[in-house]
Amino acid sequence: MRCGPETLSIPASVGKPAPRDRPLIDPERAAALSRLLKVFANDTRLRLLHALERGREVCVTDLAAALEMAPQAISNQLQRLADRSIVSARRDGTRLYYRIADPCVAGILDLGFCLLEEVGERPRRRR
Repeated sequence: MRCGPETLSIPASVGKPAPRDRPLIDPERAAALSRLLKVFANDTRLRLLHALERGREVCVTDLAAALEMAPQAISNQLQRLADRSIVSARRDGTRLYYRIADPCVAGILDLGFCLLEEVGERPRRRR
């Protein structure tokens, strides 16, 4: 399977130009993009985002059970995602329900899965 724009689930409503249609990224914007991508460079946060994408809106307790982690650990990671406006929360009584707030997240996950399937997981180098 080849990865391409037709295989990604980025909504058309995002309406942003493709990377090839943008001017070359400047150092400040590259640093900001690097900081943003570091938020995604965490296995727990990626698993949380995938669970939220699959469930649409999920409470912390259910996320903790699905990931087999403590609710406090889940809450800490969700807070990091909320700080970047990647997820948002809704309170219902004593429970918080989280959902993905940014429509680009599904495309990032889709592209990541596509890359993994295309190139496979490479063995780690020994240091």
